[in-house]
Amino acid sequence: MSRSRIAWVALPVALTLTLSACGGGGGTTSTGKENPDGTVSIYGTEPENQLLPAATTEAGGSKVVDALYSRLVGYKAEDGSTYDLMAESIKTTDAKVYDIKIKSGWTFHDGTPVKAKNFVDAWNYGAYAKNAQQAGTFFAPIAGYSDVHPDDEKAEPTKDKMSGLEVVSDTEFKVTLSAPNSVFKTMIGYTPFSPLPDSFFADPKAFEAKPIGNGPMKFVSRTPNALIKLERFDEYKGEDKVHFKTLDVKIYSSQETAYQDLIAGKLDFMEALPPSAKVGEKYKADLGDQVLNANLLGQSAIAFPLYVPAFQNVKLRQAVSMALNREQITKTVLAGSYVPSDGFVPPGIEGYEKDVCGEFCKYNPEKAKALLAESGFKGKLTIQSNQDGGRKEPLEAACNSIKQALAIECEFVGATNFGAYRQIVNGKQLTGMGRSDWSADYPSIENFLNPLYRTGGSSNDSNYSSPEVDKILKEADATADSAAAIKKYQEAHKLIAKDLPSIPTWNEKGIGARSKNLLAAKLTFTRDAELAAFRVKG
Repeated sequence: MSRSRIAWVALPVALTLTLSACGGGGGTTSTGKENPDGTVSIYGTEPENQLLPAATTEAGGSKVVDALYSRLVGYKAEDGSTYDLMAESIKTTDAKVYDIKIKSGWTFHDGTPVKAKNFVDAWNYGAYAKNAQQAGTFFAPIAGYSDVHPDDEKAEPTKDKMSGLEVVSDTEFKVTLSAPNSVFKTMIGYTPFSPLPDSFFADPKAFEAKPIGNGPMKFVSRTPNALIKLERFDEYKGEDKVHFKTLDVKIYSSQETAYQDLIAGKLDFMEALPPSAKVGEKYKADLGDQVLNANLLGQSAIAFPLYVPAFQNVKLRQAVSMALNREQITKTVLAGSYVPSDGFVPPGIEGYEKDVCGEFCKYNPEKAKALLAESGFKGKLTIQSNQDGGRKEPLEAACNSIKQALAIECEFVGATNFGAYRQIVNGKQLTGMGRSDWSADYPSIENFLNPLYRTGGSSNDSNYSSPEVDKILKEADATADSAAAIKKYQEAHKLIAKDLPSIPTWNEKGIGARSKNLLAAKLTFTRDAELAAFRVKG
């Protein structure tokens, strides 16, 4: 996260991100008559979980959930800076106790008013360990979190509500953190911090079948592995309201198929293009001014599941990382649409430092072979991932690079789709290395460390646990001054790079596209559709 210094804990120094595109500003615009009742179709993958705010941390579900629910603050598409969305005000004098007032007049899609208790109830539900919400750990800064979500996964929670949440009135609630936190004001714009209506708690199963949010789009229907249909919520009060009627999230198992549909006008938006379209910049000839660009805040990596005994040997992890020819893969297979990673925090994030990974992220087959010999490993390596979304080709290339440098077997093992793959990862069932890509939930160095490398983090795919790293991250979280907190996060980053629980691979340049059916579209810093910017041709 980022931020704050004084009472408002606002975004720190602006990230010097400037989105550019053929039409400027991260989106393309053409002239023509607009159809406010038109339909927009976007590329989707099958969601891993039910469409609840704290249950969803992956791309397939997030693009639906983010449209269904609105939070206290929003993020600007260009740089992730925050603005008050449902919040009337968020005040603090010590970065520990926050007084939050919400705007009146907002309703859920079922017509019931959004009250302060709907935020408090939803946050308590998300944090409570027995509810097994994927994003539950994001509530960790709130006082009383350890009572509802013990560090020991086998321990019983002693309470079902956090002591740090207090409803003051229908439009006001108070949040007390366990320690000052420089990031909290930015963090609460992330999806898990959405409110839930009373109807959810009355009948969770019925709600899962037809979720009711407070966002710009409302749920219409879902056909698994095919289509999720949403519709504009005309009573929506937010400034990010949409200017079209229907949103069709089309589920694809093949990014190539989706791309052909985009060119043919059967699909209106893709946030990323398949590798074949990038070779020789073919997409420019295919799409012209329909191309969308953005400076992304994301990180690609290959995780070592440390519950697999062989991967507990750091020399094997170092050997594999040094056997990966990042320069060659990003230039050839990824056609210059990615750049090699040099750490676990991407450029563009405040607190990024160059070459934190050092020699272990540099291609050196001779030293890699020596490290492999020292590790004693003689088996076969695999890289597991979903096959859709253009993920197969670069990971096959990674395996080939490892195979050639180390003279051992390496094979890509593909799951049918992203949802199926994430079930393997979350169930701790990886048998080989696994793809572990990450897009910023909010623009902060904290967001690239806590969820992925803190013990029990929501996306800690490697099952990495370091008491020393945990201690420093906890200290960083509890540092009210933004600059001082960032220095602490940087300290933790260096220790993670030394342990190498995953391999930083490459950072993506944002390249998406719209169809000719749209007059305008925009790609965000998180590689998502900025739906408020979409305009349908009449």
